Amino acid sequence: MRFLLDDEQRAFAHSLDALLTAADTPSVVRSWGAGDHTAGRALWSRIADAGVFALAVPEAYEGVGPLPVELAVAFVELGRHAVPGPLVETVAAAALLTEPGLAKRFLPGLASGETIATVALNGSYALDGDAATVHLAVQSGEGGEGGTGGELRLAQGRGHGPVRTSMDPARRLTRLEEDGGELLATGPQAAAAAAHAQTWARLATAAQALGVGLTLLDRTVAYVKQRSQFGVPIGSFQAVKHRLADAKVALEFARPLLFGAALTMDPADVAAAKVTACEAAYTTARTALQLHGAIGYTAEYDLSLWLTKARALRTAWGTPGECRELVLK
Repeated sequence: MRFLLDDEQRAFAHSLDALLTAADTPSVVRSWGAGDHTAGRALWSRIADAGVFALAVPEAYEGVGPLPVELAVAFVELGRHAVPGPLVETVAAAALLTEPGLAKRFLPGLASGETIATVALNGSYALDGDAATVHLAVQSGEGGEGGTGGELRLAQGRGHGPVRTSMDPARRLTRLEEDGGELLATGPQAAAAAAHAQTWARLATAAQALGVGLTLLDRTVAYVKQRSQFGVPIGSFQAVKHRLADAKVALEFARPLLFGAALTMDPADVAAAKVTACEAAYTTARTALQLHGAIGYTAEYDLSLWLTKARALRTAWGTPGECRELVLK
C-alpha cells in the first residue's frame, strides 16, 4: 500500500524542517546532554508554537487533535534533527490524562509547551526528569484496557538520586519519587489509560526512529561520495552501494507501516510499525558507522548524535521482542 501525504501535511513537514534547521540542533543536543536546558527549552517553545504537541490534545482542551497521522509527520522531522527532550513522553502524558478533570488541569499546558512531561512506566527510569515540570508514574496493571490493578500517580519533585546517562547522552534518566505523590487514577481506568498512552508513545517513537534513520542514510550517502580509497570515492564500490540500498529499502518499507498504523491506531499495527522503523534505523546506524570508519566513533562528530539515538529508540517504549509478541497474538 502506498501512502502519500497531502499538500497541507507536506507543508507542515517542510515548515518544521526549516525551523529545526535554523535552530542548529546539534549544539542544542550537546547542551542538553551536559545538563544545560536553556537552548532546549527555547526550541521546545518554538516546536509547541508550531502546533506539534497540540496534535495529541483534543480541541476541547486547547489542542487541535488527536491527529495521529500529523503527529507521525511531525515526529519524523523531530527525529531527522535529533531534537532532545521528553518529546514522546509528553505525547504519552496527553494520552494518559484523558479523564475530563485531569484533561482540563493538564492538557492546555502540554499543548502550549508551557508544560514538559515525563513518564515512568512500571517502575522504569523517567526520561529527562530533571527538565520536566510534570512527572507521571504509571503502573499498567494486568490485561490492558480490561485489566485491573493499574495506578497513575503524579510524582513529587523532579526525581531523586543522580542523573543517569543512557547510550544516548542526550537522554538523561532519573528515578521518580513515587511514594506520597498525588493519586490521579487507579484500577481499570488507570490500566486503560496506560495501554492507550503506550500505543501513542510507540507511534511517536516509530516516527522519530524513521527520521533518525533517514538522516543517517542521507549523511552516509554524502560521505561516501567524498571519502576515497584507491583513488576513487568509496561510494562507487558495489559492496557499499548494496549496503546503502539495503538501508534505503528497510526505511522505505517502514514508512507505509508507520502511516498505516497512524490511520488505524490499532495496538498491533503500531507495534509492527515501531519494531520495523526502529530496526530499520538501527540497521542504517550500523551501516553508517561502518562506512564512516574511525571518524564515526568520535563523539565530536555530529553523526554520533543520530547513531546513539537510533540504538536508544530501539528499546524505548517496548523492545523488539515485546512488539513482535503483540503483533503475533
